[in-house]
Amino acid sequence: MAKPVAVQMKGISKFFGEVVANKDVDLTVYEGEILSLLGENGSGKTTLMNMLSGIYFPDEGEVVIEGEPVVIRSPRDAYRYKIGMVHQHFKLVDVFTALDNILLGEEMPRYSVKERAAELKEEAAEPRYVVDNDDAEAPVKTVRATDTKAGRAKLALRTAVLPVVKLFKKAQFNWLPRKRGQKAREIAAKYGFDIDLNKKIYDMSVSEKQTVEIIKVLYRGADILILDEPTAVLTPQETEKLFDVLRNMREDGKSIIIITHKLNEVMEISDRVAVLRKGEFIGAVNTSETSIPQLTEMMVGRKTDLNIHRGDPVGCEERLTVEGLSFTDHEGVQKLKDVSFTARSGEILGIAGIAGSGQRELLETIAGLLRPSKGTIVYHDPATGKDENLVKKSPAKIRELGVRLSFVPEDRLGMGLVGSMDIIDNMMLRSYKRGIPVKIDKKHTVNVPLILDRKRPRQLAERIIQELEVVTPSTHTPVRRLSGGNIQKVLVGREIAAAPTVFMAAYPVRGLDINSSYTIYNLLNEQKEKGVAVIYVGEDLDVLIELCDRIMVICAGKVTGIVDGRTTDKETIGLMMTDSLSSENSEEVAND
Repeated sequence: MAKPVAVQMKGISKFFGEVVANKDVDLTVYEGEILSLLGENGSGKTTLMNMLSGIYFPDEGEVVIEGEPVVIRSPRDAYRYKIGMVHQHFKLVDVFTALDNILLGEEMPRYSVKERAAELKEEAAEPRYVVDNDDAEAPVKTVRATDTKAGRAKLALRTAVLPVVKLFKKAQFNWLPRKRGQKAREIAAKYGFDIDLNKKIYDMSVSEKQTVEIIKVLYRGADILILDEPTAVLTPQETEKLFDVLRNMREDGKSIIIITHKLNEVMEISDRVAVLRKGEFIGAVNTSETSIPQLTEMMVGRKTDLNIHRGDPVGCEERLTVEGLSFTDHEGVQKLKDVSFTARSGEILGIAGIAGSGQRELLETIAGLLRPSKGTIVYHDPATGKDENLVKKSPAKIRELGVRLSFVPEDRLGMGLVGSMDIIDNMMLRSYKRGIPVKIDKKHTVNVPLILDRKRPRQLAERIIQELEVVTPSTHTPVRRLSGGNIQKVLVGREIAAAPTVFMAAYPVRGLDINSSYTIYNLLNEQKEKGVAVIYVGEDLDVLIELCDRIMVICAGKVTGIVDGRTTDKETIGLMMTDSLSSENSEEVAND
């Protein structure tokens, strides 16, 4: 028996100037199912869901709910039709409790003193009929409350207290939310959420914050939930808990749409999979009847090798030694606590941890962007054989030694690239001080620093565009006009082209489609084969295990263990990410 249709999107198109985000997309979502929405970076997945949730309005097409076309112009309209979206970046107020955030934005039922006074006056003036048995000629009489002095006085009193009634209702709504809080707790209990609703947001883990966002949507009556990359920063244990909750919601008849890049999770949790490519709908298949290679081919348009070819470390030499590194930020919060590890040439050292565990601060400290409160960072220079303490070096001096940092933060244009500059000029950020090379004779060349060299940056930009398949009108396009994934390709490509001896990459595939992600993984392996010491910070534990030779796990700024990527598993790393597993011998195991 076919399931009832929850929502249909018919012929949906969306244009941003000349850019076609979605074109003639048809999508059907059934009641009581989990639908995964797949597609390459820039394929229009989030744009399509933003139209369903009221953030964007489609230029063409219609949305049909319960057989009737509807107009969704805002998130408020979406909630009216029981549609809610949980975004990848949470929209919560940190200083509020979970319950405060859930109730935030809920409107008090409308109460107008003027309209209520008019209603009372109309009621008082409304005629009523009474029977007077003593009047034989006219036993039925018409009376009004305003006909008597007492009736008029009562009307005046009821009208006078209306402002007080409104004030009481407002106070009851704002300061006595017990019934509404009870409703939120009932929702949490019904679907199996493990959450303290009285806990402040700033004290919560990422998974707890996500739970608050989901309860907030359910509290507003959503039957159709859209989750954008819900497992991007969760541990395996937290992911499994989330999946259990989603299954409970499915059993309750909820329709769930998941936007994700993790194909293993798609196969585990979804009932059907819909695929977009370049803004167009390619097809929908039952999860039980498809496979990861088939889904990849639907996404990319061709067969793709999804294997990461990890070779054995060769000629491993200590390249970077970090001992007792600690860092405290300007607010007095200790972000790194006595961190010690060694990065070796010819290997990839992975760093795993829940978001905000100190990964960013660690790489920025090594790169010289932050000053540690204590500890040493020793770089073993292969050219001179000398040991250099990077703690006393400026970022420019560290770069000269061969240490390169490729960091892709949430604000992609805030650190590595300048959004208003074109691709060529962003290539020049690493080389403009060298100037233009000038031949003084057949054998010797000198750099003239006062003249900019645009030839080599232009060649580098063209090579990156071709090799990494950067979608751009030209090399002169400002990078802020590129999609997020293409911006990342430009940044990672430029850093790899610098030929470093230590290469640090933090989330280099964040926001990239699966084909581009595997291109980056292959580039990292190429650096490893060239003898570069690669430090890779990632979110996907499957990739970390498949790509890295060793994996260092960080929890709340502390190293909880270093394990061998060939022998460990996701569950072990997940427990170490929450400091739930003792790993006293992990360093020895990894070294062996």
